[in-house]
Amino acid sequence: MPKLKTHKGTKKVLNVRDGGSVKIGHPGTRHNTGKKNAASNRVGRHASALSKADANRLKNVKFN
Repeated sequence: MPKLKTHKGTKKVLNVRDGGSVKIGHPGTRHNTGKKNAASNRVGRHASALSKADANRLKNVKFN
């Protein structure tokens, strides 16, 4: 079985925490934040955990 290459796009977005959960940023926070309300900008600053369904979908993708 050959080595799996790291998926570079996924590597730039996801990080594995010490407990095993996957850390991901909130979507929609990269640009055009001036027209979004302050509450959504505040929520977007903090990281969130990848859902169980998405984690199962990405279990065969190498990203760390």
